[in-house]
Amino acid sequence: MPTLPPVRKIRFDVRRWGDDPDPARELLPYIDNVSLVDLISGYEHAAGYDVPGAYAGIVLDHFNFGDLTGYLTGEPHSAYWAKRGVIALLGCDCGEVGCWPLEARVLLDDTLVTWRAFSQPFRPQRDYGTFGPFTFRRSQYERAIREAIAIASTFDKHR
Repeated sequence: MPTLPPVRKIRFDVRRWGDDPDPARELLPYIDNVSLVDLISGYEHAAGYDVPGAYAGIVLDHFNFGDLTGYLTGEPHSAYWAKRGVIALLGCDCGEVGCWPLEARVLLDDTLVTWRAFSQPFRPQRDYGTFGPFTFRRSQYERAIREAIAIASTFDKHR
């Protein structure tokens, strides 16, 4: 019988992006209170990859992700992401998701959500086979998305 990965806690922080007078909103995933940027940066450094950890959260105001719940549950409305069968969980530290994304497949069942099959499309030779998978209780995952959407919709960009 295969060993199941541990169930993790997820949260999505919404914070200011950039120094503009009207900054954008960045959505950054945290797994067990560690940012996904820190997790992938450590993995890439340990693997000796070039430009390790050059990521940031996805900048909501720079790209039309459509319905965020659908996007983060692996059912993006954007034909681009649906066609690829993955979503970008992180974008480039420049703020552009298409510049340097960290992509993953999102698998859902009745009780769990799993992120797996991580990839960096601009470095297809990289092996992320031992990064993740990350599994969350579906109810907690969906609650974290709802909380992030509520914060993003009333976000005070000047805080």
